[in-house]
Amino acid sequence: MGRGARIDESQARRGRVTFKIADVAVIAAVSIGSWGASLPGAAAPPPTGKLVDLGGHRLHVNCTGRGGPVVVVETGLGDFSFDWVLVQRRVAAFTRVCTYDRAGYAWSDPGPQPRTFAQLNLELRDALSKLGERGPFVLVGHSYGGPVVRNFALTYARDVAGVVLVDSAFEGMRVGIGGNKTLRLGEDARGRPIPAPREEISDADEPAVPAEPAKPQPLDPMYRALPAGEQKLRAWAQPLPQLEVAEASQREWSSEYFAKWLARSQAGTLGAIPLVVLTRAEGGYRDADVKAAELERERREGQAMLAKLSSDSRQVIVRSGHSMNLEAPEDVAKAIREVVEAARRGGRL
Repeated sequence: MGRGARIDESQARRGRVTFKIADVAVIAAVSIGSWGASLPGAAAPPPTGKLVDLGGHRLHVNCTGRGGPVVVVETGLGDFSFDWVLVQRRVAAFTRVCTYDRAGYAWSDPGPQPRTFAQLNLELRDALSKLGERGPFVLVGHSYGGPVVRNFALTYARDVAGVVLVDSAFEGMRVGIGGNKTLRLGEDARGRPIPAPREEISDADEPAVPAEPAKPQPLDPMYRALPAGEQKLRAWAQPLPQLEVAEASQREWSSEYFAKWLARSQAGTLGAIPLVVLTRAEGGYRDADVKAAELERERREGQAMLAKLSSDSRQVIVRSGHSMNLEAPEDVAKAIREVVEAARRGGRL
């Protein structure tokens, strides 16, 4: 998305719009304590996983469970590895699963700029390799993470055994940008060439963060679905100033990918890898510069289009809002298991 685009995240998470971003809407407070209050100067809590040195910056990766293929989760904008604990615990019961925090999120250091899909893909791939996690992987992408894993599969096809898209964003999807107006993802692209990804950090990559620490933010009530420990982690991580720096670049450069994908049909671009597309049942739109009924029609068509990326795919309608990792973790884990089992037997879904 372009730098000016903003969406009410609380609406996205409840299904009233479809693309989450970092600006967390505060609805009501959840009781938090100790370091969870994110007070200025408070020490970071211990990481839940491992910090992987990528040559000047570290990426936080949390892998649990045993077996293969290894499942790797790419979260949505504004989300962290621990937001997927309800799904991770279920998946770890039948295979190994890794969640991680993109550079600039939670415990992960800020990474090289710009934050293109290619840059995110390279960092994740290198971190998994350094941890000894071997592919091919089953990739799970939620919201903004959906296009990120699509690009990973296009770039490193041999490293991918299957894909699960969880209420994924897609090219041409309308998102609210304020003032009762919408924007199609990709229409604000500038046609810039995408820089080659790199692991080396330069002085120019140092994020320009505000001098004053961000104020603590009460948690959206939907995070009450998380265990108390993860609620505290959320309260600590969501106001960290480097997060918005990373996400501004991610939104800006995602437009270039969406525009390229809009320019020609993407049907079949993922070949015949097992693909499950999870789609929420209702968009929950309100009238904007486009009528709610039209927004809903476009959403359904876009989600159906995602299922055409592979010749071996299935779309599943889930009675949930956008944040299925919190609202429908059992459905998400079931879809992941279906793809894992297809990969294990080397057959179709």
